[in-house]
Amino acid sequence: MRETLADWRPAIDEAIADLVPREIDTDYLETFFGPPTYEYDPTGIECALSTPLWDLLDRGGKRWRAILFLVFIEGFGEDPAEYLPYACIPELLHNGTIIVDDIEDGATIRRGEPALHHVYGHDIALNVGNAMYFLPLKVITRNPAALPADRRLAAYEMLMDELNRTHLGQGMDICWHNDHDLQVSTDEYLEMCACKTGCLGRIVAQLAAIITDQPAAIEEAVATYAELTAVAFQIGDDILDVEHSLGRAGEFGKEFGNDIREGKRTLLVIHALEESDPERARRLQAILEADENTDDEITEALTILEETGSIEYARDCALELAADARAAIDGLAFDAETIRKLEEFTEFVIERDV
Repeated sequence: MRETLADWRPAIDEAIADLVPREIDTDYLETFFGPPTYEYDPTGIECALSTPLWDLLDRGGKRWRAILFLVFIEGFGEDPAEYLPYACIPELLHNGTIIVDDIEDGATIRRGEPALHHVYGHDIALNVGNAMYFLPLKVITRNPAALPADRRLAAYEMLMDELNRTHLGQGMDICWHNDHDLQVSTDEYLEMCACKTGCLGRIVAQLAAIITDQPAAIEEAVATYAELTAVAFQIGDDILDVEHSLGRAGEFGKEFGNDIREGKRTLLVIHALEESDPERARRLQAILEADENTDDEITEALTILEETGSIEYARDCALELAADARAAIDGLAFDAETIRKLEEFTEFVIERDV
């Protein structure tokens, strides 16, 4: 799977650069957005939009959502190169959500460097993040691959539905780490993931199915696969945060004990609060509620997660979701190579070390 990611990433970045060039000029602005009412400021737009976005993109990121889209396109018997601009849609949406997410969470590090709002200010970071929700829609407007009107409308309506649900998930997440008295269940956590992360996965699969005119049953099957894979990815992300902090994972690109510092209700934390003895549970809760934590307190919280077997529990849950994802596409008429790649994706999202 790493080879597939490496092979496609340069093409993805080139397609993104067609949508948001590193260097902004008047010709691009007039072609992409139409003539100005008075006069554009290309330099200002580049400094406040393009430069911060490419700062984030150049730091890394796996582009797995865009590449999974292309795997589906190829599996549906189409030429991925013809639909490459559409692969930018989930990738830009994802990066927009993490820019805004970092601001809402008060995150300090993203992909090994200061979060964008610490580099460019909250105003620019918010504007860039919000722009990433809307710029991808220009792909549908420009209509690569000359899609008929009904498919373009279906793609647009799907995007609106799923993007609305992502904000439900983000709202749940924000509420939980602001109100520490709330008791969060495993199912509520999984629903939050299904909205916040799973909807971006569903966008990947549904978009590929819609623009290649697949039957509704196939669209729903691949959407279920992608949603479950994305939820497994989120749990894997939570595990990586802990294992990185315990020194057992690769360079993760986030602050030591990031999720604990933010008071996040991850699956590991929910399990640890349920399984710890009352005194240890209260201590973990106190560390999560604190406005600031020392490194010793972070280590103490991580030790509680270890002692309760919460890391293993979360990994087992992620593996079960990955198996369910594979089952969702069992029987679809994909070729053997596509099946291999899709199965590898469900393993990669859990077993990766960065």
